[in-house]
Amino acid sequence: MVSRVRVWLNRTYAENAFFIDQLRNNPRNRPVEIHATHGDPDSPVLMAADTAALEPEGLSPAAYAEYALDHCARHGIDVFVPVLHQDAVAAHREEFAAAGTVLLAPPAEAIAVFQDKVTAYEAVEAFGVPVPPWWRVSTEDELLTAVEAIEATGHRACLKPAAGAGGTGFRTITRAPFSLFHLSGFPSSYTPLTLVVEALRRAEHPVDWLVMPRLEEPEVSVDCLTGPDGKVRMAVGRTKNGRRRGFTLQPSWIEPSRLIAETFGLHWLTNIQFRLYENEPVLLDVNTRPAGGLHQLSLCGLNAPWAAVSLALGEDPGDLTPDLLGADYAVVAGPRPLRPVMLPQQRDFAARITAGAAVTASATPAQTGSPIV
Repeated sequence: MVSRVRVWLNRTYAENAFFIDQLRNNPRNRPVEIHATHGDPDSPVLMAADTAALEPEGLSPAAYAEYALDHCARHGIDVFVPVLHQDAVAAHREEFAAAGTVLLAPPAEAIAVFQDKVTAYEAVEAFGVPVPPWWRVSTEDELLTAVEAIEATGHRACLKPAAGAGGTGFRTITRAPFSLFHLSGFPSSYTPLTLVVEALRRAEHPVDWLVMPRLEEPEVSVDCLTGPDGKVRMAVGRTKNGRRRGFTLQPSWIEPSRLIAETFGLHWLTNIQFRLYENEPVLLDVNTRPAGGLHQLSLCGLNAPWAAVSLALGEDPGDLTPDLLGADYAVVAGPRPLRPVMLPQQRDFAARITAGAAVTASATPAQTGSPIV
């Protein structure tokens, strides 16, 4: 009888409910037991899992790594896909291995390179990967210098945190004064320069921004699967141009991605993003974790989550270049079920488990769609 594979996803994106679906629908029909933890009781990832729990709040990265080690040991986790505190968890790779758990995360040193966008740009540029012009900004004068330099080349300036993910904090800077235009329709990322300057003057803490030209579409997200041996098994680009999406294997996007993955040891599932600057591809960002849209590769015949898990279990999936890229498509939202409302005593139970307290079987909460442990 084929053994059941236990996979744990810690606090992660809601879209990774699809990641879980793909693990269950694996081509070998191997039984998979999904564990999920999160800080939000309404995350659809919890409902998608076989076993779900609330994560403890307020843990330092080091304390979180200890919590994760304990969770893997108690539940016999075979493969752990960390997103929250990925770097701190990855630093304990050997301890997880001793507990029988494979970490689906790059080495901590590789993660550190790409946590800061300036460090990342400097590192990849040294190996010939094109990057856009950029300015690191913390003061009003630095901001104005950067914006004026960018506008002098005919481009719009934009800013974002030097460290961050998911487009959080991204703004396009405009010279237009604040008006009813900014209050009509849906909220926009366009922000008047005068308001940015005013906010900087009032700021109680220094900012750490990256200011650069606004890059043009298409945006291409290259999903990579790289083994711990450094060999890239998969590198497929997902293109985004407005609403229209598609796939690409064009070398101008794929070859720099392979170079980055191999050079910096970006093992397992990672995502490398590009846009255009003056009609040439340049690096936008490197994500050292699976992309939220990874499941879209199923449209060209790839089950990347299962390929990564099988590789972690010692079963090499071989070359994952798709034979057919398929037609263009659009992404639309759909409903996902949620767990019943988490009761206060259930939160207390999760906290006691985290603290390592002895909890009897009678304390296990009921009234849920799948067990909370």
